[in-house]
Amino acid sequence: MAVETKDFYVQQDKMYVATDCIIFGFDAGKLKLLIFKRRVEPLMGEWSLIGSFVKIDEDVDEAAKRILTEITGLENVFMEELKTYGATNRDPGARCISIGQYALIRIEDYDKELVEKHGAIWYDLDEIPNLVLDHNQMVQDALGRLRRKARYQPIGFELLPEKFTIPQLQQLYEAIYQNELDARNFRKKVLSYNVLIKLDEKDKSSSRRGAFLYKFDDINYQKLRKSGYNFEIS
Repeated sequence: MAVETKDFYVQQDKMYVATDCIIFGFDAGKLKLLIFKRRVEPLMGEWSLIGSFVKIDEDVDEAAKRILTEITGLENVFMEELKTYGATNRDPGARCISIGQYALIRIEDYDKELVEKHGAIWYDLDEIPNLVLDHNQMVQDALGRLRRKARYQPIGFELLPEKFTIPQLQQLYEAIYQNELDARNFRKKVLSYNVLIKLDEKDKSSSRRGAFLYKFDDINYQKLRKSGYNFEIS
């Protein structure tokens, strides 16, 4: 329930506040971005990040969570504030600032019917069309943040299935950094951190011999983090 407050700033200029979500996923060795065609003027029908105006009785981070849940059906996923975009001419519709939020989701978990209902589409990151307003810049800024964080934190595990192979993990980091990694060195380094739990299961989708599946060990990672280690994986 909204709390009524007196507007002490009634004489001041007004502007709109929006939040735009840069939603990353990972599938078939590709980093992907969820976008849709804008539903309001100006620029209706052009490709856009998924966003919304912040409601008067809503915190900005709650607005971002609402948008993500409305589009994907997911809750409690990794989401982090990126930065504020406030150029005076950024939106031809009105004076409007936007708080960018980037999210990492597991593609196999989202509600596909809900996404299709909203006309949202997953695009390979290197094939996304031109986006409205300053949304291309938001994507580049979010990708830069993701690359920096992935270098020192196991943030990439937010994009993988609960069970994954080491080659899949390597593909993810190669997609994030857009750089090929040496398989032997990668395996040696990632296993040295003792943050993976080896399972008695194999993924045989790519070979008859198969590759062992692993799970992320968050407990061991938290111990490492508290002791001062960085998760340098690249």
